[in-house]
Amino acid sequence: MSPLSFENPSGLLPPDREDRLIPKAGSPDGSLLEAREVTLVYRTKRGGIEALADLTLKIHTGEFVSILGPSGCGKSTFLKIASGLLPPTRGTVFLNGAPVTRPSPNVGVVFQKPTLMPWKTVLQNTLVAAQSLHLDLGKSQQTALDYLRLVGLGKFVHNYPYELSGGMQQRVGIVRGLVHDPDVLLMDEPFGALDAMTREHMILELQKLWMAAKKSVVFITHSIPEAVFLSDRVIVLSERPGRVVKEAGVKIPRPRDIATMASPEFGSLCKDLREHFSQFVLGA
Repeated sequence: MSPLSFENPSGLLPPDREDRLIPKAGSPDGSLLEAREVTLVYRTKRGGIEALADLTLKIHTGEFVSILGPSGCGKSTFLKIASGLLPPTRGTVFLNGAPVTRPSPNVGVVFQKPTLMPWKTVLQNTLVAAQSLHLDLGKSQQTALDYLRLVGLGKFVHNYPYELSGGMQQRVGIVRGLVHDPDVLLMDEPFGALDAMTREHMILELQKLWMAAKKSVVFITHSIPEAVFLSDRVIVLSERPGRVVKEAGVKIPRPRDIATMASPEFGSLCKDLREHFSQFVLGA
């Protein structure tokens, strides 16, 4: 296996999976994940609640995209649909040009809480998906060890979850979502429960992982600075029912560091998104 480096991001991919960095035949424009007019209506005793309305967006190969929106606008609902866990009422989500109708090994998911198995070690927890998919455990273990070293957990592979801090547990959860080599990683507010200092450290760790693996990432967050720091593009959803009301490209060079947050360009992007969010999403 090739050594991990920012200059050789595909070093984490097995030789027979290098094609995943190339757009598939089913997506000639390079889009990996696409939602076309996706609507979701929850049925309740009091009637239907429309969570998403004609949501249309594209995520391109190797792109990091954050989705911002007020609570209850359908951000997490969209991730459930994109992961195949929830069928839409109308519309379709496509992965590599094929409709998403059920959970797929080509999709990795990182939840708000790491949900680690307490009876398994750090390394064993990262291999859960690989074991379920009957992948080569020798290769998967080496990939897991490389990722764990990359995020500073190389000395904790035989520890159990209760011996780790919240931030360390969340890093294990992220590695678990990557080890089976999915095409896209869906992340549902993974840092929401962490304190401010740990959260700041985690965005640096996530950037490091993303630059090494170059996976397509869909990242749900309520934090505008977090979205701008991590993303190539930020998508803003309206209040429920959620629909796309703004997209903003982030052209700040990588790798980004804490000093980036003090730059005029970073501040300007955050200000623009905050003003748009207040005026057009929250109606302030």
